[in-house]
Amino acid sequence: MREALIAMVIFVCLVAAALTSMAIWPTLPAKHRDDDTNTVVRLAANLFGVMTSLMLGLMINSAKNTFESIDRNVHAYATELILLDRSIRQYGPEADGVRQPLVVYVQRVTGQDSPTHEAPNIANRLSEHLLIEIGNRLSALAPPDDMHGSLLQEARQHLQKVTELRWVLIEQSEGTIPVPMISMLVAWLVLIFASFGFRAPRNTITVTTYMVSAALVSGAIYLIFDMDVAFAGPIQISMAPLERALAELQQ
Repeated sequence: MREALIAMVIFVCLVAAALTSMAIWPTLPAKHRDDDTNTVVRLAANLFGVMTSLMLGLMINSAKNTFESIDRNVHAYATELILLDRSIRQYGPEADGVRQPLVVYVQRVTGQDSPTHEAPNIANRLSEHLLIEIGNRLSALAPPDDMHGSLLQEARQHLQKVTELRWVLIEQSEGTIPVPMISMLVAWLVLIFASFGFRAPRNTITVTTYMVSAALVSGAIYLIFDMDVAFAGPIQISMAPLERALAELQQ
């Protein structure tokens, strides 16, 4: 929702800048409408165009790295859940009570045990309590021999890793593109579109071109922001690894 609102604001600002510049230009004194002034404006617009391209490149690279990092962490998260379940199963029937909250926890993460889909980036008390309950039940086990003691220690390590990855995903879910960078990018784009309206002919084709260009630019920026927030919007991290983990736990 935040990303769509930013894209809409950018679209309005760009169109308004171009149309305002086109409307104001004929009213300017003659000395502000000569060829030399137009040349300076075009050169400044080219400079901002280069800077905007560099900024968009940095934003795309940042969003891509964030998306790929979260995707790797989700796969690692699912793997640790499966390994935790395997360690508990190998321990024997005495540990069946530990698997119950684990299955419920994974069901909540995949959205199969809650009214709404709950991606792993959502920090809620019930999910945290389920992990605590799993740890308490592991601590309550009394291994009869060294082999069971080793399996119990292994299960605790996997549980610790699951907890760590959960909080890593929570921290990564808020995006990494800073607001000052967004503000600077919008300011440069507004100046570029304002330069487009300088000495532009006032007709339907020109206005339509402004609107289509602004829509495409704001749409591209929206997709960058959406990729940066990997658990919401049209570009999301796949839940397939966690769904496969749940299928393994329910076998």
